[in-house]
Amino acid sequence: MQKTERELREDIVQVGRLVFEKGWVAANDGNISIRLDEDRILCTPTATCKGMLHVDDLIIVDMQGNKIQGRKERTSEIMMHLTIYNLRPDIKSVVHAHPPVATGYATAGRSLSLALLPEVVISMGCVPLAGYGLPGTDELTDPMLPLIPKYDALLMANHGSVCYGKDVFQAYFRMETVEHFARISLVAELLGGPKALPQVEVDKLLDSRSRYGVQTQVRAEPGCPVSMEDLMRHQAPVQPRGGSDKIEVTREELIALVEEAIRARGLA
Repeated sequence: MQKTERELREDIVQVGRLVFEKGWVAANDGNISIRLDEDRILCTPTATCKGMLHVDDLIIVDMQGNKIQGRKERTSEIMMHLTIYNLRPDIKSVVHAHPPVATGYATAGRSLSLALLPEVVISMGCVPLAGYGLPGTDELTDPMLPLIPKYDALLMANHGSVCYGKDVFQAYFRMETVEHFARISLVAELLGGPKALPQVEVDKLLDSRSRYGVQTQVRAEPGCPVSMEDLMRHQAPVQPRGGSDKIEVTREELIALVEEAIRARGLA
């Protein structure tokens, strides 16, 4: 049964509160929208904390981004939402936030593209990184244009993440998956480096989407997700000792050097 506009407003308020409580936004960060019909978008306004939204705070804009209803002003990033809706007729909701670990990857110029978790490979394939663009301008969306039709979630360089889906909860859950994946990836890096799945296992996972009831127009792209074989092909050759200016030491040697330096300075 199709939801009323009031119910959709309540859904945005609920998701805004979840995003805020999880620490994915600070102050007035982030924005959320739902496509009401072919001509109207319901969205969060500018300068409003997503954890303190009221249903009457939300505004309605047309497909050119002009406000047609609401007491507050539109978000400056509404064109990003409209771009996604225009490129993806299957999408009914967009969530943009700044989840800390995923945004950390984005500010480091890193995508979340390794084939590490079966659930992520099945549901998303991977999460690529769109180049930086000035928020609130066409420069923000230009790097996203080739990626939006191919993926359901993106990292935005030096900015955050945007996810989209058939409704606001699917878009929210995809954001949750992105941040969870980023946290696991970071832990794997701290523990010596993530181990990507081999291509044969990636292919099995992608082929199993229908069995798991995953419905998405997103298809596997070359090198996304990145398999073990992809990593091996692009891995830089190891420089032999003495073959460059780089000095290599073991962990124990490094600790000994630091301790010796501290003693020499009379700090121990």
